[in-house]
Amino acid sequence: MQPDRFDRATPPLAPTCPGLSVDAQGRGTFAVAAPRAEAVDLVIREGGAERTQRLRHFDGGLRWDEVTGMTPGTRYGLRVSGPWDPASGLWCNPAKLLQDPWGRGISHCSSLLSSFFPFEVDAMLRPIEQHPTPSDHDNGHEAVWSEVVSDRFDWQDDLRPMVDWDSTVLYELHVKGFTQLFPDLPPELRGTYAGLAHPSVTSYLRSLGVTTLELLPIHAAMDEPHLTRLGLSNYWGYSTMGFFAPEPSLATTAAQRRGAQAVLDEVKTMVRDLHAAGFEVVLDVVYNHTAEGGADGPALSFRGLDSLEYYWNDHGRILDVTGTGATFDPRSVHVMDLILASLRYWVQEVHVDGFRFDLAATLGRDDRGFRPDHPLLRAIATDPVLRQVKLIAEPWDVGTGGWQTGAFPVPFTEWNDAFRDDVRDFWLADRGHRERSGDDAVGGVRDLATRLAGSSDLFTQHDPPHLPAGRSLRSPWASINYVTAHDGFTLRDLTVYETKRNEANGEDNRDGTTNNRSFNHGYEGELSIDGELTAEAAGQIERMRRRTARSILATLLLASGTPMLTAGDERLRTQRGNNNAYCQDNEISWVDWTPNPHAEAVQETVVQLLRLRAEHPQLRAPHFLRPADPLALDAGQIAWFTQNGEPMDHAEWMDTRRHLLVMLRPGVHGREGSDHLLIIHSTEPDPWQVRLPAAPWPQGTARVLLDTALESPAELSGAPIADRTVTVQPGSVVVIGISAD
Repeated sequence: MQPDRFDRATPPLAPTCPGLSVDAQGRGTFAVAAPRAEAVDLVIREGGAERTQRLRHFDGGLRWDEVTGMTPGTRYGLRVSGPWDPASGLWCNPAKLLQDPWGRGISHCSSLLSSFFPFEVDAMLRPIEQHPTPSDHDNGHEAVWSEVVSDRFDWQDDLRPMVDWDSTVLYELHVKGFTQLFPDLPPELRGTYAGLAHPSVTSYLRSLGVTTLELLPIHAAMDEPHLTRLGLSNYWGYSTMGFFAPEPSLATTAAQRRGAQAVLDEVKTMVRDLHAAGFEVVLDVVYNHTAEGGADGPALSFRGLDSLEYYWNDHGRILDVTGTGATFDPRSVHVMDLILASLRYWVQEVHVDGFRFDLAATLGRDDRGFRPDHPLLRAIATDPVLRQVKLIAEPWDVGTGGWQTGAFPVPFTEWNDAFRDDVRDFWLADRGHRERSGDDAVGGVRDLATRLAGSSDLFTQHDPPHLPAGRSLRSPWASINYVTAHDGFTLRDLTVYETKRNEANGEDNRDGTTNNRSFNHGYEGELSIDGELTAEAAGQIERMRRRTARSILATLLLASGTPMLTAGDERLRTQRGNNNAYCQDNEISWVDWTPNPHAEAVQETVVQLLRLRAEHPQLRAPHFLRPADPLALDAGQIAWFTQNGEPMDHAEWMDTRRHLLVMLRPGVHGREGSDHLLIIHSTEPDPWQVRLPAAPWPQGTARVLLDTALESPAELSGAPIADRTVTVQPGSVVVIGISAD
């Protein structure tokens, strides 16, 4: 293309970043990153017609021009002329209307249509030709358009809760799944942003004791072709179409009818009202791939603008370390710019309190693999806006060297998959193996102890040399402890199923992990009284399943680190054995609020556990724990004992036949002090008499504060423990408070 007189911007008019920058009258500039495009047209929708404006200027990879009339409610898109060379990764097709990658609103929700593809596809959305040629079908009438929105909003002196990490309790939920069946919500608010912030919902969350809501993705999304073929949708939302615009389908019907501004305002109102109720809002964000998927996917925005700039290509071959067909390229300056701007936007304009980064290892990759000092990770960690909010990494992807738990830089925290696996092994997988095999030498307590103490093996391994003894750049709260999450079995299903039941996903049960580390307690699936089971046997299995669930919750909520609960686990939510319910927008995924005395009793246990966590600062230690000195105890220490009250020795730590662990967490001295806590975990098959440690260890009055062998905390007597001995039932956790007198 020959340069013309408009190819060089004249400062100071040239924009410094992509996107729309206009005043209240809609006058300003628009820019988009498309270095390889031969021409880019800005298309404004006026009624049923299109008005086209060529972006005449080119600077630093940006196509841009001055614009007028871009006021809130204006719908616009882009058409790109340029090379069509799929073998090289270039897909320019001016017949396809594309969204603005920096657009802050979209016109409407849409299913994936054949006209969204840059090449011809058949009725099943598969390419017709082996070597695709451009589709000449103009999709302007069907396309999802970008829509101008205003940043103006009445925040009513909104204040962020600013919950300290050591006091944080995360609660992962899906906006629709949590509220769709909530009984006290007006019907029009169910399944919506507005419903999540309704007083009846926040009252429930407050009574539970959680502090921070981690929302599954609410960025604008589009379903994948294979789900569309199956008549399903990407319910979870990990298929982002736009990184600035909220997903309209989660807004009320009234807001969707009014357009993108009303949808955005509903999201902001949700955040404002959740803050007023005392809750932080953390967004699950997907910057590792987009809804455009692999080479057979649609052209919604990035692919049609400049696929080589936005996606990681290797000599025309799309690199996939995400398992979705493609990888958003963290090496690209334009991708980095977009990610950083998107994060800042959600913090500064929508007031969110942090982010959980899906497949975050991808964001730290360059040509040599993952690196903690990747420019993008450094930029996030040092950004004056972003370093003030919570940053949570899912520290892996599916590429080579993708497991990076513990390797992310300060101030990132990380999902701790080792905690998940070791806790599941102790309470579930190892027990099941012992019962089936009769081999008692399966398991042990070493790994459980490491996770209870904060996983220093993972989170101190990348500390720089020559730090003073006992010092680390990380804290225990950098470990996001979890046993369940949106993917995988629910807590209930971990105790009911050992094999997945994913037939409803349409992939012949091939999807989803087979490494569940679960234990069905002797019967696969929900119980039925038939020739196999008597009513008495069924009742015993159900009681043990509930006990195991309570014990897992106790392990999670009393461990050193930051706990994350999955919504509904406190009510024994089931997905009927589906461990990959990403495409189940129905009762399989939605939280069931039907009154159930057993579910409500488990919920009471969670409330009691979180009350114990809040009342005992030693459970929220800011530093990795030191071995306890019985003559100078403090809350930063920890000690381990056998069932006889004797300190553990090396042989006992190495004993794989040991399935009971006693942990002492010394209390805090002074006016704001707390009792010492002795926490006992047992998967022994029989009741055990456990003796409390003798002097010089704490000898104050001892009481049982929690016993997961009981269906409800209300069943506790509260009487002092006689003879310094307590009975610990099989598969239970007992928490003992010892006064510091």
